[in-house]
Amino acid sequence: MRAFRVAYDGRPYHGFQRQPDVPTVEDALFDACRALGVCDDDEEPTDYAAAGRTDAGVSALAQTVAFECPDWCTPRALNSELPGTVRAWAAADAPDDFHARHRPTRREYVYDLHAPSDGFDDDRARDAFDACRGEHDFHNLTPDTHGTARAIDGDLTRDGDFLLVRVEAGGFARELVRRLVSLVRAVGSGAAPPSKVDDVLGPSHLAGPEGVPAAPPTPLLLTAVDYPNVEFDVDSMAAESTAAAFGEQALADRIGWRVGSRIRNGVERAGDLSDGNADAAGENGGVGRSRGDARSQ
Repeated sequence: MRAFRVAYDGRPYHGFQRQPDVPTVEDALFDACRALGVCDDDEEPTDYAAAGRTDAGVSALAQTVAFECPDWCTPRALNSELPGTVRAWAAADAPDDFHARHRPTRREYVYDLHAPSDGFDDDRARDAFDACRGEHDFHNLTPDTHGTARAIDGDLTRDGDFLLVRVEAGGFARELVRRLVSLVRAVGSGAAPPSKVDDVLGPSHLAGPEGVPAAPPTPLLLTAVDYPNVEFDVDSMAAESTAAAFGEQALADRIGWRVGSRIRNGVERAGDLSDGNADAAGENGGVGRSRGDARSQ
């Protein structure tokens, strides 16, 4: 049994778990294994399991998958058949009873919440988050109806215009992190009072406008999955190619941001100019009418 650390950009995928007729991260992994001969066509690797099933748009640094494979099946071998948006970068020989999903002692997510300080109260947001730390029944922060009681920890860190929301637990109910972020944002921005946290953690079901929607998925990153007595060895070549691939993507995103900002600024300037011309035309039109009226007299 071998376990692999896998990083991926979740934006092109409809989630991690395989689904019919849409691209998923798991599809990319299985296609790579089939191309390498690790498993037969239309099959998944023997004893395959994954640490988590991230939603559409959610990315990962340390997703962990495990399956039976030959010794030559290394991260760099997998990367030879994986797309640039999915990269293996470390591996570990795991005991026969290892299970990627059931054995983690800790999972960690980080959410980059865009929350400029102007108009956002970090202290209120931090108080809201701290109230959710520890063990609670988070039935109002997940669509799940079972397994909603969880013990979570974490912290908030200011990073420029962003608030980094770090959440860790042994396991998470669906959408728990994103709904928690949404709650923190609502309290920090003043859209909801601090008492909203007590309502959310209370026994009553909050539906409709009283409920808490999930924050957008793309700022969410699975950053860590810890296992007892399993040591992952970084494949230097695979790690280098992974860093390069995501560095190129980060640069492309930055360029896209700059282009988008120029378009936005140009349109805003054009709008201001149009408003100014309209005002001037209105003033001139008024003068013209006055002159016309004067001539008609």
